[in-house]
Amino acid sequence: MQTVTLSTKYQLVIPRDVRQRLELEPGAKLTVVEKGGILYLVPERPIEEMRGIARKTSVKGLREKKDRH
Repeated sequence: MQTVTLSTKYQLVIPRDVRQRLELEPGAKLTVVEKGGILYLVPERPIEEMRGIARKTSVKGLREKKDRH
């Protein structure tokens, strides 16, 4: 685990090894999520990277609109 310091301009520097591991490039967008006093930085990825993510998901047992109240 690494520590970073918030600058006087409220900027953070993401350590090089983390940037390389996550393949972050200059201009990359990160979503900031706060939950229970903890900040999460989640890289935004192009929708094309999600293709096939649910490939083997079964639709059996999913409710139809007529089942909804």
